[in-house]
Amino acid sequence: MAKTVLVINSGSSSIKYQLVDLETGEGIASGLVEKIGEPIDGNYKHEYNGEKHKLTEPIHDHEEGLKRVLGFFKEYGPDLSESGIVAVGHRVVQGGSIFPRPALVTDKTIGKVKDLAVLAPLHNGPEAKGAEVMRSLLPDVPQVFVFDSSFFFQLPKEASTYALNKEIADRYQIRRYGAHGTSHEFVGSVVPELIGKPAEGLKQIVLHIGNGASASAQISGKPIDTSMGLTPLEGLVMGGRTGDIDPAVVFHLIRNAHMNVDELDSLFNKKSGLTGMTGFGDMREVMRLADEGDENAKLALDVYVHRIVAYIGNYTAQMGGVDVITFTAGVGENASAIRKMVIDRLAPFGVKLDEEKNNVHTSEPRVISTPDSSVIVAVYPTNEELAIARKSAAIAEEGKDSYGNVFAK
Repeated sequence: MAKTVLVINSGSSSIKYQLVDLETGEGIASGLVEKIGEPIDGNYKHEYNGEKHKLTEPIHDHEEGLKRVLGFFKEYGPDLSESGIVAVGHRVVQGGSIFPRPALVTDKTIGKVKDLAVLAPLHNGPEAKGAEVMRSLLPDVPQVFVFDSSFFFQLPKEASTYALNKEIADRYQIRRYGAHGTSHEFVGSVVPELIGKPAEGLKQIVLHIGNGASASAQISGKPIDTSMGLTPLEGLVMGGRTGDIDPAVVFHLIRNAHMNVDELDSLFNKKSGLTGMTGFGDMREVMRLADEGDENAKLALDVYVHRIVAYIGNYTAQMGGVDVITFTAGVGENASAIRKMVIDRLAPFGVKLDEEKNNVHTSEPRVISTPDSSVIVAVYPTNEELAIARKSAAIAEEGKDSYGNVFAK
């Protein structure tokens, strides 16, 4: 029987899930639960064996949603009791300084994940709730927390430390935690085989650019730096987030626009970035507007690319060179025009794009630079679900985690 892991990503009003085959790495079944706890009807979508099933009804809370999801597996397949499920893996955005590695879901770890919501208020609470519910629904299956911040917990102190008053920074756990770590780690681990080079000593820049966007610098698969910080707000321009911005803008808006904390939080995290500059957070819409001659959209793309190129230059200097630049996530994998805009700005350094390979629309990993390019440029679809599944299965097989928590049925 195949071994599988059910991967859960619980948001404040949504749940994404995928059943992953550990041997093939493929998603066997997947689905989405939307509009949990909202006054309007919620949506369920379940896909298996090429068939899509949908249901619309009120969804009062995560427990109700996850019970329905387990019902879909039983009704539409595959039946989890016959699917060789060895673990349930829960994605968690913020592990803080407490969780540098995955952890078994226990009463104690659930409590700590909830406590860390102070660092990720939109994410950790719902993620802890999802794990709590699944643990009660599938008590005989090990449940594992996999933290997005764990990979970047390895950052050198010079990269993870803000030049903030030390007493304040220590008291309120203020440091650069990064995000998208599971994706950056996964892509960094598979690129060496794609390009036929040993991982040892390989200098990589990984560009995870989707609605949320981040960059990382890695040597020998270990993180040297990343663009996101205490929260996912720092760094690259994103769908709704500003990315890097002078913190004094906050003081300016408090004094002159009389904005409060919640208004500023919403402005910086949801109403800025591409959305704030063009009215659209979807890169496809922004590019459509730019093609139609919209000046705001053109400027937004220039700012977007400028920021990416600035980070590439920064990381190349920090690592003393770069061997490979890899694009991943929604925009990175699908927007050939954005890849071209970025790489064209690196032409003075001998980085050359193979236009034909760049324009091929495929989900396959591939090299898109020319053979004589000074730096290899690649596209590698991220697979956070597979990475979470593998980490969860390893803990489940061991029956314990590195913190001393033991799974007991």
